This record gives sequence, C-alpha cells and structure tokens, in this order.
Amino acid sequence: MINSWGGITSDTHRDHRRGRGRQPDRARAATANGYQVVIAHSPRPKTLEDLIAEPGPSARAARASDAAEAGDFTVVAVPLKVVNDMPVEELAGKIVLDTNNYMIWRDGHIEVIDSGEKTVHELRQEHLPTSKVVAAVTHIQAPRITTAGRPPGTPDRLALPASSDYPEAVELVTRLYDQFGFDTVDNSPLGDSWRSAPGQPAWIELAHQTRDELIGNLRRARPSGRARL
Repeated sequence: MINSWGGITSDTHRDHRRGRGRQPDRARAATANGYQVVIAHSPRPKTLEDLIAEPGPSARAARASDAAEAGDFTVVAVPLKVVNDMPVEELAGKIVLDTNNYMIWRDGHIEVIDSGEKTVHELRQEHLPTSKVVAAVTHIQAPRITTAGRPPGTPDRLALPASSDYPEAVELVTRLYDQFGFDTVDNSPLGDSWRSAPGQPAWIELAHQTRDELIGNLRRARPSGRARL
C-alpha cells in the first residue's frame, strides 16, 4: 500500500505570486488524504521548518537523499540542471513525479529542448535511469491544489495531464489527482509532455480545463511553442 510521499524542493521553484515554495500546498493535499510526507529543501536544509509547518504533524523534514529513500514515491520540484544533482540511488525503482517546467528565463537555454529533440521530462528520466518519471502537477498554481478540486462526476470537474513512459506511473498520478479532486488526461509518453508545456494552449488555460477541454487543447499544441518562455 502506498502511504508515504517524499518531496524535494528548492528556492528557485516557488510560487511567484505568493513568494513561497509549492511543496507545502502539495504536502497539505497529501496529508489531508492520509499520506505521510517527508520534505527536503535544497540547498538550505535549515529552511525546512517553515516548509513543514503548514502541512502539519504528518509531515517531517529530511535531507534530499533521505526524503527520496523514505517515500513510496517522490515529488521533485527542482528545476532541471544540465549536470545531474538528483539522488539517483535513493530514487532507484521508484515513481518520481516531476513537476518542473522548462523556463528559459530561469534555466537558460538547453539546446536539446529548444530544438525539440527532447522534453525537459525526458532529460529528467535520463538523469534518473532506474526510476519511473512522470510529468505531473506541472501547470496548476500551488494554492489551487487544495481549493479547486471537485468530487468525481461533477460536470465542471477540472483535469490535469500526466505523461510517462511507464503506465504504472500514470496510474499512480491518476489516483492522486482523483484524491485531490481532479480528472486525469493521459498525455503519454514523456516525449509528448511538450504538449502541456509553457506557451501551449493547455498551459495558457492552466488548471481551468475540464477533461474534454484539456484533451482538445493538447491536440491543438504545436511544436513551435515548446521554448517560447
């Protein structure tokens, strides 16, 4: 039974409107659904106390390697670096939710992404070759994770995409989304994750799309929009 959630976050992966990291909102949603959460904050572990204050007693702080090892699965909220800095060994065999988006203003230009040869999530999978990476929770503003969800069957229930080369990873994300109150659109494989990337119709609408609307927006994606931001 999956009941623990590891989270790795960083100073540069923050909600720009509210000036805080996104992991507390995800962690709050997780603890509300019965998960035990372990959060690591890179590169300054001493800031962890602020991160775990909001999710409550079911959350605890740890170093990145410990959070990766403790979780049944791990949420990575760290921008991709050309040089891999992820705890590869501790994440081996685990499902890794990659919430990162490629932002040129923050990440600089990465040629293989700009050219369309690979997506940012495919590069994360290369960095974690023994893990099962899934692009998830990539285009919803952090506070809405706990406020925008609706019960199953609600006509205007919103949907979020998930992309992976591993069906079991998409199945996990689908369960999480449903627990958080969202439908899922399978946008696999990882090579198709650009369809929900910044600049694409699905991104522009953010988390304001029903399942049918999101499917339509993913179909309207065009490669020229991959590296727009």
